[in-house]
Amino acid sequence: MQLVTLTTDFGTQDYYVGALKGALVSRAPEFRLVDISHDIKAFDIVQGAFVVANTWREFPENTIHFIGVNCVYQPEYRFVAARHEGHYFIAPDNGLLTILFQNLDPANLRSIPANAKEHFAVRNVFANIIAHFAENKPFEELGEHPAPLLERISIQPVITPTRIRGTVIHVDNFENVVVNIRREVFEKTLNGRNFSLFFKRNDPITKLSENYCDVPTGEQLCLFNAADYLEIAVNMGKAASLLGLKVEDVVEVVIE
Repeated sequence: MQLVTLTTDFGTQDYYVGALKGALVSRAPEFRLVDISHDIKAFDIVQGAFVVANTWREFPENTIHFIGVNCVYQPEYRFVAARHEGHYFIAPDNGLLTILFQNLDPANLRSIPANAKEHFAVRNVFANIIAHFAENKPFEELGEHPAPLLERISIQPVITPTRIRGTVIHVDNFENVVVNIRREVFEKTLNGRNFSLFFKRNDPITKLSENYCDVPTGEQLCLFNAADYLEIAVNMGKAASLLGLKVEDVVEVVIE
């Protein structure tokens, strides 16, 4: 069965998701739709890219990933389809795909124009694309080779022998705070040395936990989450609110 994932900033209280799904199943009733999230913050392509980046590999090859985030209509409005590692990604040309992937092969990109005068153009664009796949037409016939994509640069940690300067990139539903420092970078830079994790004016964290319950209820901790990102949390608490952290705040690991 052909799988199709949906990630949008449409929310769930309005009709947008239902209308989109109806259009998709009308054109490809045999395809299975899987919701990733419809609660991406409005227009937030960084959060959209983060959510997709940490889910798409869980799906089998040939999965189609529709990403409807920041579908702001402009005079030269277009979508881009990308084929990458056996998966298909379709999103507006707003920089999201260049945050999600930094090594897209231009030969595996197709440009799909949209009617900027349509209020809900994304519905028709996605419906036409799913019909294309349902008819077993080749990817290459989806559209023309695009002009260079609109690029957005993802924030990377700054690394020296004695410090790692990271940035908060995501706050999840439990208000755990995710930092753009991956486990591999952390371990390679520390090389067995001690560390202190500083953020805001809070007391530093000096120990890496394996689970939230490693500290008493209400205490702060840091660990690597399931996606191997450094995470600041409070056991049974809301770290973002309690510690005053938000997206784009700076976090610093000082190595002893």
